[in-house]
Amino acid sequence: MTPSAQPRTSAWLVRWGPILPLLLAEFILWVGFGALLPVLPLYTTHRGVSLGNLGLVVAAWPAARLVFEPIFGWIADRTRRKPLMVIALVLTAALIPLNLTSYGIVPFLIIRALTGAATAVYDPAARGFLVDATPADRQGEAFGLYSAAQMGGLLFGPAIGGLGAYATNSDGFVFVFCGVATALAGLAVLGLIHERPRNRAGTTVPSEGVGEMAATAAGRARDDEVALDDSGRPTRFANRLLLAAIVVNLGSNFATGTYEVTWSLFLTSRGAGLNLVGATFAMFAIPMILLSPWAGRFVDRRGSLPFIILGSLAPSIAAILYTVMPDVRLAIPIILFESSGIAIAYPALYAIVSAASPAGRSATTQGLFGAAGTVGFILSSVIAGWLAGYDLRLPFWFSSFTGALALVLSLVIGARAILDLAARTRGRSQSQA
Repeated sequence: MTPSAQPRTSAWLVRWGPILPLLLAEFILWVGFGALLPVLPLYTTHRGVSLGNLGLVVAAWPAARLVFEPIFGWIADRTRRKPLMVIALVLTAALIPLNLTSYGIVPFLIIRALTGAATAVYDPAARGFLVDATPADRQGEAFGLYSAAQMGGLLFGPAIGGLGAYATNSDGFVFVFCGVATALAGLAVLGLIHERPRNRAGTTVPSEGVGEMAATAAGRARDDEVALDDSGRPTRFANRLLLAAIVVNLGSNFATGTYEVTWSLFLTSRGAGLNLVGATFAMFAIPMILLSPWAGRFVDRRGSLPFIILGSLAPSIAAILYTVMPDVRLAIPIILFESSGIAIAYPALYAIVSAASPAGRSATTQGLFGAAGTVGFILSSVIAGWLAGYDLRLPFWFSSFTGALALVLSLVIGARAILDLAARTRGRSQSQA
């Protein structure tokens, strides 16, 4: 390391040190999930679940999250978050290998639902911790790093899962590996994360600038019927920022549910081998790793709206391109294009959710936001399985339409509020300067 690089590295470690253990845990966790994702639909259908019922099995996981995520988000705002994360990861690690003992729809439904409930305990607590451990003017970059850590795991997971399945001559390897990786993530959270008192990292605004900024924000809030507190945060969950983010998340998760049900089956029906299927998951991760932190920094400086628009259009376009590609190998460049859009959209989206959180209610807000995406996941999983029974292209067309529709609705609801948020962010930066 050159002498000039040392101060930059030290400054980076000081700035992000509190969340590095969480990023490590997410990386380990997604290595396990990355190994599992390409195999799960194929394994399930080979174990007595029909294509039509596969959508129900996939939907069982988000259905449980829909029930429990808002509840445990509320709990996470009223207790320590670290124990919730550890308990959730231990439960998930124990549940995943049970798939190896299952045959037919009922056992898979039960295990998926229980696993979804366990992850519903973890995610609001983890994202709430991230929000509270990060200054308000660095939320976009923090969630960019969070997404990059997840996708770093997804980059390596499919390769490890494929090599392990080949070496053991068994698809069951990925379930054991995913369980072990999840347990290791739990150990990382238990041993490395240090939870600080709440609301000490909520803002970097100098105290002398708060009154003026709050007055300006309150004037804008009255126009939008959104009440703000003295720091410029909404005082209730019913605000345009959060509603716009929820609608986008709902639409984007239509794509997520569709792909989890049909992606592996679609590619193999076009002649792809499991190696290419795994490669597509790895390729999806690369733009997320490279672009998400960069996009997060620009979101913090320039605002979220352009990133949400461009990032939301990419998956809708890609869904159509998949169904007309003449060669299955073209899935690789298309997925790089799609992932690039998602990589710039999600830091922007999470920055909006953070700004839309009432003070001290970040985990509850994350739970509501996650639950909305879960609704999209459930609906799309069930609909995708049904549509795929007629034609494997139909779920992709449906996903494209719902994603575009959600973007339009979100802009109608919240474009002005998002622009106002960007103006307030620039005002904070100028006051600090």
